[in-house]
Amino acid sequence: MKKIKHAKHILFCVLFTMSFIPVKLFAQIAGEPIINATLQGKIVDSISGEPLEGVTIQLEAVTHSVKTDEKGNFHFVTGQKLPFTLMLSYVGYERRKLVVNASPVLIKLQRSSDNLDEVVVVGYTTVGKKNLIGSVEKLGLKGVISIPTGSFDAQLQGKVAGVQVSSSTGVPGEALNIRLRGATSINANNNPLYVIDGVFVNSESLQTLNTGGKATSPIADLNPSDIEYVEVLKDAEATALYGSRGANGVILITTKRGKNGQSTKIDVNLYAGRAKAAKLWELTTGPEHAELVNEYNRNIGKPEPFVSTAQGGRGLPSEQQTYDRLSEAFRSAGIYSADISLYGGSDKTTYYLGAGYNKQESILRPIAFDRASFRFNLDQKINERLKVGSSNAISRTGRNQGRAGDGPQGGILQAALHTPTYLSPYNELGELVGRAGFDNLTLLLDNYDVGSISLRYIGNVYGEYQISPHLKFRSTFSVDYNHYDEHEYWNKFLIAGSPSGSATSAISQSTTWINEQTLTYRKRFGTQHSFGLLLGNTLQSSTFSLTSATGKGFASNDFKIIGSAANTTSFQDWDKYNLASFFGRIDYGFADKYLIDFSLRADGSSKFNKGYQWGYFPAVGLAWRLSKEDFLKDVSFVNDLKIRSSYGITGNQSGINSFAARQLWSGVNGAYRGVAGMFPEQLADEKLTWEQTSQFNIGLDAALFHNRLSFAFNYYDKQTKDGLLTAVLPGTTGYDNYLNNAAKISNKGLEFSLNSTNIQRNYFSWTTSFNIARNVNKIEQLSKPMNFGSRDLILFKEGSPMYSFWVYKQLYVDSQTGDAVYEDVNGDGKITTDDRQLLGSIWPDFFGGISNNFSYKNWDLSAFLSFSVGNEIYNHNRFFGEAGGARDAARVIFRSNLDRWQQPGDITDVPRSDGINNNNYKDGGGRWLEDGSYLRFRSLSIGYNLPAAALEKLSLTKLRVYVQATNLFTWTKYTGLDPESAASSSANEQGIDLGTPPQPRSFQLGVNLTL
Repeated sequence: MKKIKHAKHILFCVLFTMSFIPVKLFAQIAGEPIINATLQGKIVDSISGEPLEGVTIQLEAVTHSVKTDEKGNFHFVTGQKLPFTLMLSYVGYERRKLVVNASPVLIKLQRSSDNLDEVVVVGYTTVGKKNLIGSVEKLGLKGVISIPTGSFDAQLQGKVAGVQVSSSTGVPGEALNIRLRGATSINANNNPLYVIDGVFVNSESLQTLNTGGKATSPIADLNPSDIEYVEVLKDAEATALYGSRGANGVILITTKRGKNGQSTKIDVNLYAGRAKAAKLWELTTGPEHAELVNEYNRNIGKPEPFVSTAQGGRGLPSEQQTYDRLSEAFRSAGIYSADISLYGGSDKTTYYLGAGYNKQESILRPIAFDRASFRFNLDQKINERLKVGSSNAISRTGRNQGRAGDGPQGGILQAALHTPTYLSPYNELGELVGRAGFDNLTLLLDNYDVGSISLRYIGNVYGEYQISPHLKFRSTFSVDYNHYDEHEYWNKFLIAGSPSGSATSAISQSTTWINEQTLTYRKRFGTQHSFGLLLGNTLQSSTFSLTSATGKGFASNDFKIIGSAANTTSFQDWDKYNLASFFGRIDYGFADKYLIDFSLRADGSSKFNKGYQWGYFPAVGLAWRLSKEDFLKDVSFVNDLKIRSSYGITGNQSGINSFAARQLWSGVNGAYRGVAGMFPEQLADEKLTWEQTSQFNIGLDAALFHNRLSFAFNYYDKQTKDGLLTAVLPGTTGYDNYLNNAAKISNKGLEFSLNSTNIQRNYFSWTTSFNIARNVNKIEQLSKPMNFGSRDLILFKEGSPMYSFWVYKQLYVDSQTGDAVYEDVNGDGKITTDDRQLLGSIWPDFFGGISNNFSYKNWDLSAFLSFSVGNEIYNHNRFFGEAGGARDAARVIFRSNLDRWQQPGDITDVPRSDGINNNNYKDGGGRWLEDGSYLRFRSLSIGYNLPAAALEKLSLTKLRVYVQATNLFTWTKYTGLDPESAASSSANEQGIDLGTPPQPRSFQLGVNLTL
């Protein structure tokens, strides 16, 4: 019996290590009791009836086991007689003993909400969720690809507590702003670290062309369909071993791999759909625009321009036509995706091959995004001790990019939205012409030529040697290579190409290689003590190069190659930095009840000078599993209860120049009468060093009522000191600015997440996931206020949050005069710049999401909503579109301007249309600062799984057909098109909505097929 127990113990440990989501098991036995030495049967999912491959079946008194094949069948030969006592286990399902009195047998397995045995990756090692100390959240495949987006990171919105995702535009493949527990830096990088199968990848855009403050996303090069699961590491204990790379949190991406003993399978996933704008701006008609212009001129005592042509005017307001440019610019866009994968494994080899193609048209013509990708993952056991493997991903991502945001030249939305509706696109000769300083929209769309192609390889090779049962050595070599080719051509019909064409071509190359070694020791001593030790080092080198050329003056529009231009200029840039790191971690557990770990990482960066290159970043974590205590053992409804706390320090040096601490000189060709020369470009800061963030976290995890209800609560306090900051210098110094350590920033917040199994029956289940978070950001130290954004709308000031809005507060519109009344802050009787004040910021009071998943027999339904409450948005489109008739033919007028004050007694917030005190379009007017709160019905999916009997006839393992809707409804008071599309890829200019296309509403039809 000791041997049997020992074998059972080993089997349990192996299954515990492999499993991700524990499950409950319901067995249904058919047939008459017989006496037989052979047991055979079939195991299927209790709801869908889908055969389950790889279920482990073991007899209670037998050491060996069998597994089900691809059709869920198993065959067990034994010398025992009925009844049999079976031990059943499967990844994602609860282990359970089952007494079988007949053969053959049909067993139905039912999913469970128990996730305490789930394995989580934390800092180069794995740990069971029940023993987790850090703040980590894990998303499975369904949580990663629930909506059609160009970049998978957009899927994180509302899914993970404390992760704030802002989609800067509705254009697929555009960069997002992702903040884990707030922003900690003004000039350094605030983006999290992305790690794909152990490869540290670049998340900074390589784009150099000006597209109005927007940029492409390198993360969009990854095919979401290749992802198995995503883990988000948030606190210092979880991110400490990643050192400076993990200063803003870590997002770990694990891609799909085959499993040992798994027969070859083929997955095919297809979907197609259409997308449209949920709404567009409401503009005045031609007659309405003309009437407002007349009214403006009457109010300032000037002649009305819209009178009969006989009187020398432009024609009566009623005679003006309305030209709809928005309908020409926006379209019903196509969405297409096809993915196929082949995977499986033997006892020693596992493999995964995946290929995919995704194409998404933007709702704004002619912008589009497409990605072709290929992945090959291989793991091979050489012998019982040595294992090698490789992960490889190759992608080609093409973009037809669009200029959005600010700037009239080449701006598609500027030409469509801000050109007055009464202006004809034709001149008197019937020729297409631009108006109001913008391009003619038809000519712009027909001749638009701005695009890029990204070629990306992300891969690694590893070797793993089991020195002893408790000691393992692993070495990896990783590469992230990105070749980014971009171009733009403006012919003579367009403003940017006037008078004879202009073209730019740029090629960027980013290469990062990393070599890592880790030595891991883990052992249990008796039944009470567990001990782990990790030692490792990292060597990293990153290189960036850029070569660009611009040509102006082409013989005709048929010539686009820069070599054909009359005048050419060129530019070249090169950048490189190295990082060396050493790290270690010790953890100890007593009785799986008291847990402690300590880690330390030392990073040395070439970006700093000698004496300041090395940063040391420690972290410590403690956890107490109260559910293991005697006073809770008899409390049946408490399955797990754990208090955990951590403190650590991380560094940041990302996002600054690789030579930021050094004095730099630049060479200029032809600077001195055709002779090359040099000039000082950058002032040195010999003491420039690491930006450091300390973080304290305390949390509570609980699983109740047989694990049907689980929740996690976190409180954190992040304090950043020595913040990397660009300081402005007087012109007399000969330098514009220099980088120093001069800022302190704090982020404090609360996070709560909950998962519940509301109903779990044989044919019906209902589960809910909910999360909510709050982050309070504050600039603790900043010697001098800093302005960013159009018209200095964003102000960074000591004592206030980052990204605060600096505006004139409009109190009301005087009902007798129609004048806007602004708050006179200093009481001097005048409205000047001194009266601008901070009113709100981009930070919400709280944000999160809620999802509900239902299944009934072969049907499934998922609904997901995200929300944000309390953040502000500056509606810069209204700033331009609510100037009454003051801008005449220079800008469009929004329909909201029709609510202006016209006569004494009118109650409105839109002032009288006059220009005497410039009150209709005062720079930074607080009237256009709006509440950006929203509740968005993010996605709704309904699917049908073909029954097992039908699958058997078709020789299929799975066939699911589904329909899905994205961004169905958005409940918000914000008057713009999209409360999310107010972020900029320029980090310090967020929250300003100007010329930005909204996220579309889309509908897709798809099929998931497994052979």
